[in-house]
Amino acid sequence: MTLAPPLVEFRDITRSFPGPPEVQALKAATLTVEAGDYISIVGPSGSGKSTMLNLLGLLDRPSVGEYRLAGSLTGDLSDDERAAVRARFIGFVFQSFHLLPRRSVLDNVLMPMLYSGVPRRERESRARDALTRVGLGHRIDFFPNSLSGGERQRVAVARAVVSSPQLLLADEPTGNLDQRTSGEVMELFEELNADGLTLIIITHDDAVARRAGRSIRIADGRLTEL
Repeated sequence: MTLAPPLVEFRDITRSFPGPPEVQALKAATLTVEAGDYISIVGPSGSGKSTMLNLLGLLDRPSVGEYRLAGSLTGDLSDDERAAVRARFIGFVFQSFHLLPRRSVLDNVLMPMLYSGVPRRERESRARDALTRVGLGHRIDFFPNSLSGGERQRVAVARAVVSSPQLLLADEPTGNLDQRTSGEVMELFEELNADGLTLIIITHDDAVARRAGRSIRIADGRLTEL
């Protein structure tokens, strides 16, 4: 029986930005994430968290090192190929929601399926199912500005998972939420992880980080497993 490769493998990845002086935002980072893992990457502002997110999400390329996603090297992919892999493999949830204000909740969740290869006939039913899954089946015709912060983040989660990604990247997902709502959103993430979705939360909040199965601290561009 052949074992599946790790979902994410970073091997000695460094990301440098030209100066003067040159800045190494990530330094010789090595990380292995298995399918189904729940990992937090925690660190203060300026520690390299955003660089880590951009590399994990194929939004940026390492200066040095190797990134394998589901066993496949990503370094030689063209920009179009990287976009196609993102659409199929990776979901994103951001602190500021990034919802389209003039589109309904349903339309916001339908959008990513235009690029991820979901057949047209399946899209609306999948969007409705995703919104029901996050507790917003009764809000599909609403517009984002009429929703609370917690509801908007739930729409963002539905949009991120509607195409059935293998990896969900959440960047400071509780940063704009109060404590109670933050807890509700984290419970939603944890339900999705329990259903098999691989989850990486990037946060400055130690309380959020401690909820994960594994926690990795980033400081001055270096990773340390806690």
